[in-house]
Amino acid sequence: MSTTQTSKIEIIKATSTKINEVDFDNLSFGAVFTDHLFECDFKNGQWQNPVIKPYAPILMDPSSKVFHYGQAIFEGMKAYKDDNNDVWLFRPDENFKRFNKSAVRMAMPEVPEAIFMDGLNELLKLDKDWIQRGNGASMYIRPFMIATGPGVIANPSDEYKFMILLSPAKAYYGGEVKVIIAEHFSRAANGGIGAAKAAGNYAAQFYPTNLANKDGFQQVIWTDDATHTKLEEAGTMNVFFRINDTLLTAPTSERILDGVTRKSLIAMAEKEGLKVEVRPVIVSELVEAAKNGSLKEIFGAGTAAVISVIKGFSYKDEYFEMAPIENSYASFLKEKLTNLQNKLSEDTFGWTVKVQ
Repeated sequence: MSTTQTSKIEIIKATSTKINEVDFDNLSFGAVFTDHLFECDFKNGQWQNPVIKPYAPILMDPSSKVFHYGQAIFEGMKAYKDDNNDVWLFRPDENFKRFNKSAVRMAMPEVPEAIFMDGLNELLKLDKDWIQRGNGASMYIRPFMIATGPGVIANPSDEYKFMILLSPAKAYYGGEVKVIIAEHFSRAANGGIGAAKAAGNYAAQFYPTNLANKDGFQQVIWTDDATHTKLEEAGTMNVFFRINDTLLTAPTSERILDGVTRKSLIAMAEKEGLKVEVRPVIVSELVEAAKNGSLKEIFGAGTAAVISVIKGFSYKDEYFEMAPIENSYASFLKEKLTNLQNKLSEDTFGWTVKVQ
């Protein structure tokens, strides 16, 4: 291994690469990782010296707080390589801000911008060859932080580990998605951690999603915890509904994640002259629209898939299937956004940031 120092980041390079073992045409999402990772520990009340080192397992005390009290947060973001072999990030400032918002909510230390951004940039430059060109190709980026302090007493940890992993990705196709609207289970509650990207939020979704899978549905559209009448998110994604020619989505709240893809799609739709309403969307409104034919589209929005089209939904044992539609808002907006992310069209919003 060779060691260098860059911007106060120690870089320990792998002695060999795994890249020649990877079939980039047949990638499973989030299953393959690059040669290196970024790591920075928080101890004695301050952040320690950051390091980029070869990807490898980590050794942890079995009493580490993350195992017992779930102090764990993460982000999901992507980098893209253009035709000039330059690498671009998409709205990294939004992910950074949301990461620290999650940290505060989970009683974890905020990560300094220099550690987050410099670490990310240096890691991407080091593993640049892993980023493939072409629309649909990207590098999925997983920043995360876990509580590493030992002891099983129920209080916040005094030690943490912040890491960044890189995973090459192709266009994410989940196939046709049928969903069931939750009548009992909820993703989050007022006063809870629904607006944070906390690991436990996702673990709690697995059981009701498994139940939906057994009934032939791929995902759940979550409803509010108090009344189960407000439509909030679809699986792990924000959700949009098109009724006639109006695009509807729920406002962010303590229960709903402030999705970067969500806010980007809203801005693009408005710029393209589409009517967008950010307001509570009621289950009965959706069912009525499905019955009278005014419901044109439902789609989820998130980093992995960008947009995932929903074919139909079930509510109270009644299934409503969406009629095929030409010139859908989903396909129009997905093309607009992915072209911008891949530098195939002009970024008039100033959302893309060059890695250098």
